[in-house]
Parts: sequence; structure tokens; C-alpha cells
Amino acid sequence: MTPLRCRKPETFTGSNKREAAEETDELGGVSGSAVREDGQEEKSERVQSSNRRSAAGVVQHLVRGLFGLLAAMACGTLYAVFLSAHHDRKFWFSARQELERELSFQGGSGLYYHFYKQMLAAPSFAEGFYQLLVDNGTVSGQTINSVERFFLYPELILSFIYRVSGGQDYVEPVYFYLGAVLGLQAFCVTALFVCSWMMSGTWVAGVLTVSWYLVNRQDVSKVVQAVPLRDNWAVPYFSCQVAALTGFLITNMSSAAEMFCSLTMSISTFTFLLLWEHAHYVLFVQGLCLLLMDSLDLVPQKKTDHVQKIYLSSLVLVYLFHFQNSCLLSSPLLSLLIGFMLARYFQRRMKMGPFVARLLKLLLHLHLVFTCGITFSYSMKKLLPAAGSHLLLKVLEVKFGLKATSDFVTNFLLCHDELQTPGQDLFLRLTQTSLLPFYILVLSICLLSTLQTVYRRLSGQPISSRLRLEDGRIGERPAVVYHVFHSLAFGFLTLVFDGMKYLWTPHVCVLTAFGVCSPELWMTVFKWLRLKSVHPVVLKLLERTSYRTWLGNPLGFTRRSWLRRLGRGKSGPLNATAPVTRLRIRGWKMDGQITDLHSLILSTAVPTIICFSLWREFYPRVLSELVDLQEFCEPDLVELINWIRSRAPAAAVFAGSPQLLGTIKLCSGSVVTSLPIFTDVDLLRRTEDTYQVYAMRSAEDVYKRLTAQKTSYVIIEESICNEVWTQNGCRVKDLLDISNRHVIHSNGEMFSLSKHGRFCQEIKMDYSPYTNYFTRVFWNRSYHVYKVNSVLSFQF
Repeated sequence: MTPLRCRKPETFTGSNKREAAEETDELGGVSGSAVREDGQEEKSERVQSSNRRSAAGVVQHLVRGLFGLLAAMACGTLYAVFLSAHHDRKFWFSARQELERELSFQGGSGLYYHFYKQMLAAPSFAEGFYQLLVDNGTVSGQTINSVERFFLYPELILSFIYRVSGGQDYVEPVYFYLGAVLGLQAFCVTALFVCSWMMSGTWVAGVLTVSWYLVNRQDVSKVVQAVPLRDNWAVPYFSCQVAALTGFLITNMSSAAEMFCSLTMSISTFTFLLLWEHAHYVLFVQGLCLLLMDSLDLVPQKKTDHVQKIYLSSLVLVYLFHFQNSCLLSSPLLSLLIGFMLARYFQRRMKMGPFVARLLKLLLHLHLVFTCGITFSYSMKKLLPAAGSHLLLKVLEVKFGLKATSDFVTNFLLCHDELQTPGQDLFLRLTQTSLLPFYILVLSICLLSTLQTVYRRLSGQPISSRLRLEDGRIGERPAVVYHVFHSLAFGFLTLVFDGMKYLWTPHVCVLTAFGVCSPELWMTVFKWLRLKSVHPVVLKLLERTSYRTWLGNPLGFTRRSWLRRLGRGKSGPLNATAPVTRLRIRGWKMDGQITDLHSLILSTAVPTIICFSLWREFYPRVLSELVDLQEFCEPDLVELINWIRSRAPAAAVFAGSPQLLGTIKLCSGSVVTSLPIFTDVDLLRRTEDTYQVYAMRSAEDVYKRLTAQKTSYVIIEESICNEVWTQNGCRVKDLLDISNRHVIHSNGEMFSLSKHGRFCQEIKMDYSPYTNYFTRVFWNRSYHVYKVNSVLSFQF
């Protein structure tokens, strides 16, 4: 009797197919070869389906990337348009004559535009370049290399482009220059956008970065105050360098993308060093951050070595382009690179051993790095003495209270706004725009997670090559760790020097926007809190708000995908209490309950709320700044410049304050005794001699100092001579009195030790001996011009 057998279903999965084939062979219904053919067909269908899904993923990734790039370029372009309109409204730029346009370059920054005009006025580019290399018409009694001394490569490059492109046929030189600077600001904003986008994976973070950058523009850039300044040319390239470094540090980047980031970083590092005399100090701080990351084993060693090679090659090239500038050989960046390489040579097994041993090796490593670096720097300064480095050390010693000095130049530099300690208004403005509170939140979470990572590394745990969202370890990402160290380093410098805020605040916008838009940050917090449940109201908020993700969301969620992942059917209600035991989102596996979606909710809802609040609060203010016309009028200065152009001899030499001399050089081209370049010790000493007209000096003493500089006319400014008392003691008169030891302070009172009155006040009395040495030739409410007599006539 034949036994009865139950036939299994026709649809099989996995390993059951072989069993089904054996049973059908016994029954004689289906041959084994037919089953194998069906299996092959199913396998080919699965491969085709997988290929279609991968192709769809590639297309989706390309679309998101395209929209992100368009958004980045749109944000940069709109910011440049806003700056152009704001600049035109502030100075009435389009309605002014050429002289008044040039006067809008405030703070002596117009000096750089003068060299741009000089290059365009030359018969050829080569001849104009040679005139700058052998320049005897700028500083009286000196023949200087203006390209090396004033870092004039932006003007050289721009004048060359203007000539080659035929720009003189369709745009004025001043608009071409202004457009180039504002275009670089657009490039800076785009770089910050891309940097935040790469870190978070969503260009929503880039939009939020640009929004914060715009509403805090007073503290992120000096382009509104003075357009031609060197940092306005250089800082955009530093932002690009940081963005490229961020992409280079990301662990899961493809080789092609990593190579592109490396090339971009090389070009931007070289350009940054080429355009700004302070660039190597900025890169020194960045190098310290990378040194700390490498010492703590937070970044692969090969990447650190590659960045150091970029630093070294860029320094060598800039050294050649700047005509063997000795300051670069004694720069702290080069000393750090030398010290790091020597310390690594002596310590080959620093990252091995137990916790205590590795900690001691770390301390020894840092000691070797700084000892070797300081020794190299000291040796280079002895072989190639650079006066500027000695002055910098002296300024830092006085700034940090290590010593006191009566030197005029040192105290004069410390009285500049950029070297002053920032006031509370800076942090108040950042708080009002909601940037500072969220920054403190994001920085605290990332820093604590980084400290956990440091402990794991010192305990011997290796670097994890693949991190998942549910791991909650945002501090193990090298790019995040770098931005934490970068923000802390420049933040500390900002607390000491107000001028450092222009390097700190833009990257605060990047780090904060990345944090609030990153699911990993919120997941890290939930892991710390051990959160295991979710309230139904939160899920309802998720259904109504969070599924409306932006096109830049790296998760690519839609309404249907959200509801499907939450367990809701086509028509059934949302099950708010049912746990999801396994959830797969674009390759991320989240085991556990639906609570893991908290991070995704917050990373979408929080930036959306912030953007809406910024738009509601600050959008009307931004528009009002474009509508309101501001008054900019300096009739006394215009009158002075017109007199110099019409009445003063072409070979006349003018003495005055550095900012005024920079404006005179721009508008008249006359030779001057000093310039507003506060990194040149020789020019600062000449400024000190010129400023003696505001001290309690005799007419003969002032006359000797001015004739030593071949001065023809000296300009006395009422704003300096009659400056009211300031609490910080930074009046020029006070600094001169202290330097000349003409006053002493005792029991809160000041006593004069000079037998002469203040020169700028006594000379207005028009009596001997002042009339013997000086003759007044022009005056108005703000300026008094005196001719320095070449033939003395004594009157009694």
C-alpha cells in the first residue's frame, strides 16, 4: 500500500528548496533539473532587483548631491548680493565720485587698492610688477619690495585678470576689485555650507550654517568695515581648507573623493599662506589640533603625515614666492613640523602598552615635540634674526601680564581693537541669535564623547572603521573630533584677543549646525540616558512633521516609508506602543525599540524650528538694512585731499597718523613717512617718531625727528590732539607721555615732568619758536597742515 505524502507549498525560501526538490523527485512530479532552473531564475531575478535598487540609490544620491550643490551656490551668491547691496547703501557707493568711493575704504585699508590702481596705470603688467619690486615712491627715504612687505599678490593677480579679460571695456576698476572681494565671501559661505553638509550628511545643516553666518555677520567678517584688508582675501581660502580637511578626515570616503579633498587642501593651504602674513600662525593652531589627535590615536597616522607634507610643501613654495622671507623659516608652524617629525622618529612604539604606560609615553611625546620645536625656532632666530618675532613675544608677555613695559610700540599694538579682550556684547549678540546656547550644547556632547573615545584608545581599543547610528559614538569620528579641538583652540584665543572671533565664529556656525542636524549626536545622548520608550505624542509629531524631510536628508525618508517603519498599515491606525524589533534604514540596523527614531526626529525637527525662528526674527531686520540709506560724509577729509592734489608739490612727503597716510597715499599718490601696516617694526618706529607732534616735546626736537624722515608737510588731527580720556588708557597722548617719561602717577594723581607744553596745542598759538620751524598752510575743523621749513627764520 502506497503511503500518503503531504505536498508542501509551491513557494519556498532559502534552504527549503533543496528539501522540496528531493520530495518532488520521490513523488515523480518534478525533476531536479527543473527545480534548479527555477532556482537560477529566482536568483537572477533577485540580482536584477538588487541592481535596480542600487541604481535607484545611485540616482537618488546624485539628485541629493545636485540639489545640495545648487543650494550651496545659491546661498553663496545670495550672500554676495546682500553684501553688495549693503555696501552700496552704507556708503552711497554708486552715487559717489571716484574720490569719495576711495574714501569709503576705511581704516587705512585703501593702501592696498592704491597698488591695484598703480598696476593698472602702468604701461604693462611686467613694468608695473618691476615698479613694486623696486619701490622708492611709497615710504620716504626707502627703496622697498612692496610685494614682499605688504603681501600684494591679490592685487597682482586681480590686475592681471583685469588686463587680460579686457575688463576696462565693461566695468570700472573699483567695481571689479569690489566684486572680486565679495565673490570670495560667497566662496567662503559656500565652503562653510559644504563643510557642515559633509559632516552631517544633510544640506539642511548647510542652510542653517549660512543662516547663522548671515545674522552674525558683524562677528564673522570684516568685509563690511574695510573691503581690501588681507584677511578678507585670505580667510575664504582657510574656510575652504578646513572643509577639504574635514572631507579628508572622514573615514568612509572613497579614494577618488579623498584624493580630491587632498588636492583642494593643498591648493587652499598654499593660497592662504601666500595672501596673509598671519596665515602661518593660524595653521600653527590647526597643526596643534592635528598633533593632539595623532598623539591620542584619534586619526589614522597616514592621514596626519599627509597633512604635514602639505604644510611643509606649502611653506617651501610660499618662501620662494615671497623672495626668501626669513619670517617663514622661524615660523611656529615650521618649528612644530620639525619637532613632530623628530619626536616620532625617537618614539616608534608610542601607541602600544597598557593605560599607564601609554599615558606616560604621550606626555613624553608632547614634551619632545615642543622641546625640539622650540630649539629649532630659537636656532633659526639666531641665524636669521627677525625683529617681528621678538616684538610678537614682547606683546604676548605684556598681554598675559608676565611683564610691564613703557614701550610705545608695544602698548600701541595692545590698544588695537583686535588685541583687546572681547566685551560681553559679543556673547550677548551670539546668544540673541540662539547660536551660543546650541553651540554650548553641541560642544559639550561632542567633547564628552571625545573624552570617552580618548579613554578607549589609551585602554588599547583600536579605531573602529565602521560606526553605526545605534552605537551612539559621535566622538569617534575624526572629522568631529577635529572640529571640537579646532573650536576649543580658537575659542580660547577669542577670549583673549577680540580679533580671533573672525576665525572662531564661522566654524562655530558649522559645528553647531552639524550637531543639531546630526542623528548621531542625539543618539549619543539617548545612549547616555538609556532611553527605552517613546511617548505617543512624539510619534504623532513624527507623523505630522518629521516625515516632511528636506531633499538633503541622507536617510531619504518619505511619508510612506516613515509610516511603514512605524508599523502602520495602508488603512490601520498608528500603533504608538508596538515595539519594532528590527529596523533597517539605508544599511543601518537598529536593534531594539522604536525609541531609536528619537534621534531622527530631533535631527529634523530642531533645525526646522531654528530656521523658522531665525527667519521670523531676523529676516525683517536684514531687509530693513537694505532699505535704509546710511549717511557717509567726510567733507573735511575731502577738502584736505583736494588741497593736496592741487596745491602740494608732486615730490612732497607727508607725515601724520598711519590711517590718514594710507588714505593720502590712495587718493593722491604722495610719498608718506609711514603706513598702516602694524606687523612691520620699522614702520611702527617711524610712526612713533611722527606721533611725537602729540607729545610734550620742544619744537626743535619734533623738527629734528621729522626732517630725519625727509618730511615736507606734517598733518595734525584734532581728533587725536583733543581726544577725551578713555578708561583703558589708550589715548595716543597717554602712550607717548608714558614712553617719554613725561608724566608719573602717584596716589591716583598724574604729575607732569616736562617743561614743554603739548606740541599739537602749542603750535596753534602761532608764536616763536614754533613759527621758526613750521608754517601753517592749510586748516579746517579736523586737520591742520604745517610745512616743515627747509630754511629756518628765527623770530623773537
